[in-house]
Order: sequence, then structure tokens, then C-alpha cells
Amino acid sequence: MVFGWLFRATLGCALALGLALPVAAKDTGLVFVSSEKDNAVHVLDGRTLEVVKRIGTAARPRHLQFDPARARIFVACGDGDAIDIIDVATLQLTDRITGIDDPELFDFSPDGGTLLISMEDDAKLGILDLATYFRERGPKPDLDVAEPSDEPLADEEEEEEGEAENDEDGAEDDAVAGLTTIEVGAEPEGILANPDGRTVYVSSEVANLVHVVDLASGSIRANILVGQRPRRFALTPDGQELWVSNELAASVSIIDVATNTVSATLALEPPRGLRPEDVTPVGITMTRDGRTAVIAMGRANHVAFVDVAARQVTDLVLVGNRAWNATLNRDGSLLYVANGLSDDMTVIDMERRRAVRSVPVGRVPHTVLIDD
Repeated sequence: MVFGWLFRATLGCALALGLALPVAAKDTGLVFVSSEKDNAVHVLDGRTLEVVKRIGTAARPRHLQFDPARARIFVACGDGDAIDIIDVATLQLTDRITGIDDPELFDFSPDGGTLLISMEDDAKLGILDLATYFRERGPKPDLDVAEPSDEPLADEEEEEEGEAENDEDGAEDDAVAGLTTIEVGAEPEGILANPDGRTVYVSSEVANLVHVVDLASGSIRANILVGQRPRRFALTPDGQELWVSNELAASVSIIDVATNTVSATLALEPPRGLRPEDVTPVGITMTRDGRTAVIAMGRANHVAFVDVAARQVTDLVLVGNRAWNATLNRDGSLLYVANGLSDDMTVIDMERRRAVRSVPVGRVPHTVLIDD
């Protein structure tokens, strides 16, 4: 059946893909940062934070994520209509999934066999069976990389104009082996697979909705109205609450997973000296113990530390210009913040809640990933 990934084991998937599992360079501490305008993933030494390699990609790399084995990094390349695959051990671009129209963000199914993709221009959730794709795609595509770009990014233009247009001239679903789609609201972005293996959450920026998608039936189980322009998700470790950043509402909607209703809304006040409209939260992450949420506040140039139980902001930390995404290292001691308009990354000591380092990381950094 179409959604048979629910019953597939991770190892079986790897074998089905016909991909040899490389010897992973575990605990290298390397830091990977996607650069939207350099069309590259920059690799930094985790100790010195110096760039040790630049890996070229298809156009406009954004979201980065390890596969479940942490042997490969998948890269959503929006303007390249592709998802690139980087081998962690060799730091080489080794493969590419083509024909995915404007991939924004993605997540893996719990078993690793399916890629769940927000396809922004088509207003669809893409569900890609990886085994089918690699078995039936035909010859391996050329791995041409895009040159660095001086063109303005679509997101920058949309923010300035206050609206976005939907491009309907996307790739055909049936041109991609193993890809099925579900229509969602306009401009889907945030995507999160529930560890239960049955549910995926998708945010629609234009409709101000979170779609709760049942993967077994391929249908939308619930549409939850949240704040204006919902962007990203964080699930509490107990799986009971889904936190959603609302970029143009300067807020976070907290969804009760059991009832699919908004149980609370956290308003984010501007730091001193800034205007309310500067608060444009996007990136959101949660500490492993579930006690603290960290929210990148966009053009307010800060990250907010939130007491999850109390629903209160407890600290603000100044970072770079347009704090976009925030990533914790594995032990939760350091937070890495990609600052999209100052072209740098801020490193925050989580215990002291203090910025300890600012590092240039290419033009318009989007996502930080740590191999630890």
C-alpha cells in the first residue's frame, strides 16, 4: 500500500535503497551550516569554528537533517527543486533526489523509509517512499552544483511586500517515482512527523493552519487555527504538546496533541528598544528534559528562553540580525543560532544563557546541524 512505510524497518530500507552504509565519522563535532545564497553547505571544525570545507549543492539549500543512521545529511534545495545527499564520513555530495518542486522543510518517518516534504509552491505535503524512488528513478542524476547567487531571495521580497504569490508551475507528482501528495493550505513550511508513526503535522503560512495528517488514510484529520503565519514546530518530549511559532503574530501556539486544539498562546514581547513588529519568531527548539523552549525571534535579533510549564519568557539573549533557526548540540550545553541577515552564527552557552561566540558562516545561513 502507498503508506507501507509504517511497517518497514530502517535496515530494510537502507538495503532497499541499494546504498552501502559508510563508516560514519562519529562524534566529529563538525558543524554544518546551509547558506542560501552561497548555494553551499559550510563545514566548520566544532572546536575552532573555522570553516574546513565548502560543499556545493543545488540552488538555495535550506533545511538540513541527518538520516536516522546519522550517516548522511539531506539538504532541501528550494530553487534547485531537489534534495541533495551528503555523505558525513567523506564530506562529499553523493546523490540527489530530483523533481521535488520547491522543497522547503522535510522530516523522516520514524522508520526512516519515507521522506515527508513541505512543497511550498504546490501547497502540498509530499510523501516520498525512498526505496521506490531509488529503485525506479533510472540513471543517477548529474550532481551539478549551483554558482553563488547575487539575486534577492524570494523570502526577502515577500517580507518586504507583506505578501507572497503562489507559483503553480511546479514539478509533476507523477514524474517522481515513489512520490504521492496531499493537498494542504497555501505555502506549507513547518513539518514534523509524530514518533507514533501515524501522524504528520504541516503548517500553512497563508491559511494560518496546522494540518494534522493521518498517513495511513492519506487524509487530513484536523485543521487547527493558530496565529498569523505559522512556521516551525517543537514537540514536548512527552508528546503531549506541539509548540508552533507564529511569525507575524509574534506568538507561539501551544496545541494539545490529544484533542488537536490550541490550549494556550504565548505572546512574545519585544526586547527593550525594539518595536512589536520586529518580533518575528521562526525557529523553535526544546531541551531534552522538556523544561525549556528556545525561540529565535527573527528581526528582533534575540532568542527567547521560555519556561515550558509556566509559559513564561525567562531570558532574552542578543544574537545577530534576523535570528532564524536555533539548534542544540546533543548534550544541550550549546545553542547554535543562524542569523540570516548578518551572515553569521551565534553560539550560546545554555547554562549561563550567554552568547559566547559569533562566527561568519556564509551568506544567508539557514540551518545548523551538529555531528556530535
